[in-house]
Amino acid sequence: MLRGSSNALSIRLLGLGAEVASEEVAPLALSFLAYFLLFASYYVLRPVRDTVATVFGVAQLQLLFTGTFVGSLIGSGLYTWCASRLRLTRLLPGVYWFWLLNVVLFLLLFRALPDNRWVSGSYYVWFSVTNLFMTSVFWSLMVDLFSAAQATRLFALIAAGGELGAIAGPIVTRSLAQRLGLDGLLLVAAAGLLGVIVLLHALMRAKQRLALRGAPMQPSRLDRPLSGNPLDGFRELLRSPYAMTQAGFMVLMTWVNTVAYFFQTDLIGRAFADIGARTVALADIDLAVNISSAVILLFGLGRFMRRFGVTAALILNPLLMVAGFVAVLLTPTVFTIQAIQVVRRVAQYAIARPSREVCFTVVDQASRYKSKNVIDTVMYRFGDLSSAWMQTGLRALGTGLGGSAGAGMAVSVLWAAVAVGLGTGYEKLRRAPQRAG
Repeated sequence: MLRGSSNALSIRLLGLGAEVASEEVAPLALSFLAYFLLFASYYVLRPVRDTVATVFGVAQLQLLFTGTFVGSLIGSGLYTWCASRLRLTRLLPGVYWFWLLNVVLFLLLFRALPDNRWVSGSYYVWFSVTNLFMTSVFWSLMVDLFSAAQATRLFALIAAGGELGAIAGPIVTRSLAQRLGLDGLLLVAAAGLLGVIVLLHALMRAKQRLALRGAPMQPSRLDRPLSGNPLDGFRELLRSPYAMTQAGFMVLMTWVNTVAYFFQTDLIGRAFADIGARTVALADIDLAVNISSAVILLFGLGRFMRRFGVTAALILNPLLMVAGFVAVLLTPTVFTIQAIQVVRRVAQYAIARPSREVCFTVVDQASRYKSKNVIDTVMYRFGDLSSAWMQTGLRALGTGLGGSAGAGMAVSVLWAAVAVGLGTGYEKLRRAPQRAG
């Protein structure tokens, strides 16, 4: 039973439709702000990554995706090794310190070697690997902080903080790119990451205080390392049907996403000859997607999940993509391709991501950090990799846009079936006694 408070009332008056208990206000606010800064920094850096992709060209994307998959495989093993030896209170902010130092390193490399193809390719692979880890680690803390019941009420609001940050990032990029240049933008992103680190420490202290007060949060502890070894995440994935279903959902989602990403890269590369114009065009797409996602998260998804359940939210994304690929097959125009990219990204960020994260609240603590990280990084990039090489094969066979769209539609149907299985598994575990880990 939620206790009445002016804090909870103020959120309801905003029309957000979320019930927030008084003890939840502080961790919710800290989580919202941390995710805002994380995504603002991410979206300052992202246009640089996507611009590099247009320089390499769509015919070379599969090579970048291969490098990213290998990097994710190595990074996941190192992360789980650290999780087995470092207290979580040190590991979680330490990951973000590593990212911040990497941003400074690339600032120096771009300054010394501004037109070097190897530096550009390294940045693409580094960013594509690291951004998944940053998001995965953040949500690992969220599912280790909020219970399943709290997650269905609060995760949409926390995800909205990220989307508002994703709106701020492209605005900063457009407004300051000419005045600050690449060096200045990287420093802005580094400052944002420093803010995330400060807020993570505050969140971990808040979890400890709430545990001492007996608040209805996750009962796990952060002041210890996780037991096991670097292969635990992979081992759990192979022995748990629930984890396998989560991995299947992730692989199929990214497989479909990569089809749309190839569409976008080819379109932008042909429509804009100038590199700066490509960067602005990509930032504009980001801005439109993130505004739409923020509106859905603030005013729609939380209510939808509470009324129709997590399973309905999970299946909505693949159904939208089935419709999108059908539209591409019937009307293969530039406008249709742009529209499917917007719909795909809005559905992923505003629907699939927060509803999928809720599913991790019903597993033990080790799985929240280890197998979740493998699913969020290695399986994500495996979906990218397999989709990228498939499309390379389809282009070699001369099937063109129609072949890719048809394959995307078929995979979206399979994805919808897996979404139903994931939602069913979540409901079953939610009703069972929860393991604290």
